Amino acid sequence: MSTTGSQRPAQVSAARRRTVIDALRRGAVPESGLDLLATGLDRFEAALDAELDAVASGGSVFKAVRGEYGSGKTFFTRWLGERAKRRNFAVAEIQISENETPLHKLETVYRRLTERLTTSSFPPSALRPVVDAWFYALEEDALAAGATEEELPDEVEKLLVARLAEVSRHAPSFATALRGYRAALADGDEATAAAVLAWLGGQPHVAASARRSAGVRGDLDHFGALGFLQGLLTVLRDSGHTGLFVVLDEVETLQRVRSDARDKALNALRQLIDEVHSGRFPGLYLVITGTPAFYDGQQGVQRLAPLAQRLATDFTTDPRFDNPRAVQIRLPGFTQESLVDLGVTIRDLYADAATSPARVQTVVDDAYVADLARAVGGALGGKVGVAPRLFLKKLVGDVLDRVDQFDDFDPRQHYKLTVASSELTDVERNLAAAVTSGSATADDIDLEL
Repeated sequence: MSTTGSQRPAQVSAARRRTVIDALRRGAVPESGLDLLATGLDRFEAALDAELDAVASGGSVFKAVRGEYGSGKTFFTRWLGERAKRRNFAVAEIQISENETPLHKLETVYRRLTERLTTSSFPPSALRPVVDAWFYALEEDALAAGATEEELPDEVEKLLVARLAEVSRHAPSFATALRGYRAALADGDEATAAAVLAWLGGQPHVAASARRSAGVRGDLDHFGALGFLQGLLTVLRDSGHTGLFVVLDEVETLQRVRSDARDKALNALRQLIDEVHSGRFPGLYLVITGTPAFYDGQQGVQRLAPLAQRLATDFTTDPRFDNPRAVQIRLPGFTQESLVDLGVTIRDLYADAATSPARVQTVVDDAYVADLARAVGGALGGKVGVAPRLFLKKLVGDVLDRVDQFDDFDPRQHYKLTVASSELTDVERNLAAAVTSGSATADDIDLEL
């Protein structure tokens, strides 16, 4: 991130503030309210907003985000997802992992997408509200076209066939399942309706009786998943949503799987990119995140030449001149200065709802925030780019909370930074171990906290 300050709204609701602060206290990236924390992202805004607008108009976009651990990839994608949601996109964030969500099994990726699907009105999973809104829209369109109550079921069926005609060429069972869902609801059979909708969402092991009643069979497979994604985009569009924003996070985990599974996953990624660029998925904004080693190393993208060609981006110039319109964009990560800027932003946000805002601002002044940032970075081997999560956790949970609750607490006198192994991620733990085993230690940093 750059050192550009954030443009925090003058008025922040108590709920949004609490959501952000509570997440930081746990050492997590907030699920929402990220615009309150965004620093240095303004240089991406114009290009990314233009891409979101293009997708809302029926286009499709694929974007690859690269950055080292701690550079803010998850923060960035959630921030972009919030911008998409404000444009009435549906959003889904999927963590790629060898056991839970292997990328080479697109049917599993699709299932996770429907499980994590959220909209501005509904939390995950928003699949059922979206489908119900779609049928309501079909009924409204049929009535607007002059259908009577008696003619309504047949006219809705005609509209269903027409709207899903292209989808049915690749995945006819998608439309069949929707009919089965609607028929079960009409019969008052909630259990069957829920089971059919689960099958439509890619869930395996749906009761055979429910599948038979809907006229579908088997489970969703790798190739059927692409057709179902196409169908979901159609349902979203017709139910009033402008598009679907999907994040495949931590794709770099592919480097640690077996070579055969890795090759299949890389080829699946190449297939997804080609399908997006071919126009098969109008209304889809697809983002992947990964480390530079994934994009540049021989165990990652470079292992599959066609994929490497599709993601090739010039990063030899100064990061200031990176092209945010390129297929791949990089997050340069935090510097000491930008980390302090973020800490000050959090301190100000916290103070707005503190018992004594003036005391919080005075005791935890900018100089103390800078000292704490240096101390946390020192505990992690001076790797400032890895420090944000732990720094914000310590700032909120160990310092700001105590200053707010105890009138005589002074962090310069009563608080000494401690970093327990149990509160670190694997990367942070490795860096901390390197500090304690090397010639330099956190104690070597002379700081008056």
